[in-house]
Amino acid sequence: TYLGQEALELAKGYENISCEVLDEEEMADLGMHCLLSVGNGSAQPSQLIVIKYNGGEADEQPHVLVGKGITFDTGGIALKPGAGMDEMKFDMCGAASVLGTMHAIAEMELPMNVYAVIAAAENMPSDRATKPGDVVTTMSGKTVEILNTDAEGRLVLCDALTYVERFNPKSVIDIATLTGAVIVALGHQTAGVMGNDQGVIDDLLAAGDTSLDHAWQLPIKETYKKQLKSSFADLANIGGPSAGSITAACFLSYFTEDFRWAHLDIAGT
Repeated sequence: TYLGQEALELAKGYENISCEVLDEEEMADLGMHCLLSVGNGSAQPSQLIVIKYNGGEADEQPHVLVGKGITFDTGGIALKPGAGMDEMKFDMCGAASVLGTMHAIAEMELPMNVYAVIAAAENMPSDRATKPGDVVTTMSGKTVEILNTDAEGRLVLCDALTYVERFNPKSVIDIATLTGAVIVALGHQTAGVMGNDQGVIDDLLAAGDTSLDHAWQLPIKETYKKQLKSSFADLANIGGPSAGSITAACFLSYFTEDFRWAHLDIAGT
């Protein structure tokens, strides 16, 4: 709710920014049952926040930023250990960085079109919460078996990534505190980057070097995707203990086949 209010306030301050906040009923009408499943256990309603900055030509394709906005992540029914759970308020850092980037773009009056989509939800355990083994249908029509409710970021992002297809984007970059595995791989100094377009990835790597906010490319290969097989759905939401950052990106890749896409896993940084 607070993220949505901040986005609406941002739009009030700039003529070339508009904002729309979709509520749970509107998301259900769109078929975003995967995103909605994450917030089932919370008293806080999930939201899809759409911010549009139009600084370019009216018919110019926008670049799109997608942010993971899990405002608190208990893990849901797959409850996290108590130690360190206070830091799970930082699970919306992808969303916050996207919101901050849109603010900066508006300040700089960049001559381009940039849209942002923030998938906001709170992952809580309750009698209404999604349970391990539940199968949900995504906006794309693909079904997902939720084997671990603590792998929730990819569940909100997949529907947000499907939603952005309507913008005919020039490129899409999602930013997410997605996996603890990326910290094991790259520590707290370097973000992981993966995607389906080497040009977008190379631009991100170069931008990271320029800004001293470094990233390192990890592979997305078909051989990793078999870890996401499910006996009951099109995909499982986890791929086992090995290559966790890569299999998370592989999951997202099933929802990004129609546009140039890169994924930044910023859990460590």
